[in-house]
Amino acid sequence: MTASYYSLNRYLREHFGEKLYKIALDGGFTCPNRDGSLGLGGCIFCSGAGSGEFAGNREDSITLQIEKGKERLKKKFPGGRYIAYFQAFTNTYAPVEKLRPLYEEAINHPDVAVLSIATRPDCLPEEVLDLLAEMNRRKPVWVELGLQTIHERTAQYIRRGYSLPVYDQAVSHLKSIGVQVITHVILGLPGETEEDMKATVRYVGNSGTDGIKLQLLHVIRGTDLEKDYREGRFSTMELSDYVRLVADCIALLPPDMVVHRITGDGDRNTLVAPLWSLDKKRVLNALNRAIHNP
Repeated sequence: MTASYYSLNRYLREHFGEKLYKIALDGGFTCPNRDGSLGLGGCIFCSGAGSGEFAGNREDSITLQIEKGKERLKKKFPGGRYIAYFQAFTNTYAPVEKLRPLYEEAINHPDVAVLSIATRPDCLPEEVLDLLAEMNRRKPVWVELGLQTIHERTAQYIRRGYSLPVYDQAVSHLKSIGVQVITHVILGLPGETEEDMKATVRYVGNSGTDGIKLQLLHVIRGTDLEKDYREGRFSTMELSDYVRLVADCIALLPPDMVVHRITGDGDRNTLVAPLWSLDKKRVLNALNRAIHNP
């Protein structure tokens, strides 16, 4: 285990002089795993909102989504700057002619300090990389890649739709244009042992990515994963096991890698399991105790 880790809050204060709050946006995108290019059902765990349950309304302009996000946050964050986070679905999966005005509207907002874009490693063609490099010259750009696992058998089960070398190439290309890369990993995927999960984290730590998000597997209502869960094909992690695993995983990472997340938020209206994850304060307290008091 480890006594400390490089948290996102620490990174933000060191590089921006303050904490930045993230405003999740919906740019009206889809995904190659949904539009028929690779598949129609999405990844097995992905909700109908494309993992954007907390994002804005895609019928609103980006500016209006940002303003509404600021309004929601004002009680705990009365002022300051924000991270504009294109979260829902695959946010580089469109022609540059569509991407540019959306990115520019976000990055031009005076209260936005960082543009963060969630996408797939197989949705970064050269013209999109050029656009990201251009945006990054104006304000910092982060690209969040959904890797989830390095294990091919699991990748096939979750219908990820690309091979591990595609991830490696995406990280290399993004780093070559000076964009920060954050890698998403899901802990608790069906069929994976703790050693499998640690192997993924270890791989990510050596992949050249700048940051990592550790996400507990959530079973969401209406997904194909829910069907398998209801049929008893797997069980979700218990809090004690998850806490111990996260502490072990953090110890495997380079000390300068930013840990953007050690758990995740679930929508209480659609979360099927594990229900203990809804008590975020309890979960974070347990995680911090395990990490800081090994």
